[in-house]
Amino acid sequence: MVDGLLGKKISMTQIFDESGEVIPATVIEAGPCPIVQIKTEDREGYNAVQLGFGAKNEKKLNQPKQGHFKKAGVDSQRHLREFQVANLEGLVVGATVDAGLFAEGDLVDITGTSKGRGFAGVVKRWGFKGGRASHGDEQVLRHGGSIGQSAWPAKVFKGVKMPGRYGNKRRTVQNLQVVKVYADRNLLVVKGAIPGPRNGLLMIRKAVKGTK
Repeated sequence: MVDGLLGKKISMTQIFDESGEVIPATVIEAGPCPIVQIKTEDREGYNAVQLGFGAKNEKKLNQPKQGHFKKAGVDSQRHLREFQVANLEGLVVGATVDAGLFAEGDLVDITGTSKGRGFAGVVKRWGFKGGRASHGDEQVLRHGGSIGQSAWPAKVFKGVKMPGRYGNKRRTVQNLQVVKVYADRNLLVVKGAIPGPRNGLLMIRKAVKGTK
């Protein structure tokens, strides 16, 4: 059985529980995801299903991808991702996985790509305080300060927080609670925030018991 599917982030919102408390939530378009390929342990060395998500014009695909979808008998998809499964019982190419996979109260792990913020300094990237803005300190307000030692060991240690590319990394948020499921519209509402911008691709899996 498949324990996850693909989706995209729609927006954030807030809902109210029975006690009137405000719950920050994220709305996700989850599926439908056709099974494009099934990989077996005998042939590929592991059991997995390849899911597609998001319709795409066939004319915009190269011939190998067109043939891949035609062999599976499914419409052209914008995204393809694999989900490993314990067993392949009941799984067939062409079947569809949708938001009905989840129920209200389920815990899910969501993987996405965080927003890319380009090359950033230490104040924005790491939250450094920066230098003081008076008493003769010119143009050091957002500097990182000293990064090395003196004559010994005469090098910069690995892992020092410095300017660099910020964001645009694969991130997973675990144990988010499913608050609402609208299976007829392929929508999930989960409690809390998830990585990535609006319309960003997400991998949504049922949470592994015991994770924190």
